[in-house]
Amino acid sequence: MEENMMLIIWAAAIIAFGVLEAVTAQLVSIWFVIGAIGAFVAALFDASITVQVIIFIAVTIVALIVTRPLVKKFVHPKKQATNADRVLNQKGIVVEEINNIKATGQVKVDGKVWSARSTDNSIIDVNEEIIIKEISGVKLIVERTKVSVN
Repeated sequence: MEENMMLIIWAAAIIAFGVLEAVTAQLVSIWFVIGAIGAFVAALFDASITVQVIIFIAVTIVALIVTRPLVKKFVHPKKQATNADRVLNQKGIVVEEINNIKATGQVKVDGKVWSARSTDNSIIDVNEEIIIKEISGVKLIVERTKVSVN
């Protein structure tokens, strides 16, 4: 009776870890599936519960050690690309005075208007040329260039 119960438990573990892997698709539980298969086979051969648990842990660890470097080499997480980063270090023109204290300011860069703030809290007037230093949320953090466009 005990051996049948362990077969059911290991089969349930295989299914549960397999479903978890299918749902996440991140290769986080595949090693547990392999370990549970090892323990299931041990249960088929009437191994004690202690031996089954040891086999589960050992096979899981070995599978992780052997396959993880291969997985990291061939599976690259997808980065969500945005076009926002392409404005970094570009020049633009102030179309609304930039004043960090009043929380105002807009610049036109690459044909698009963005909210903007200055890097040093200075006020930057309309038509001044700026360079984008960073992006903070949906705002560009800018500083004035040496040349002003009129």
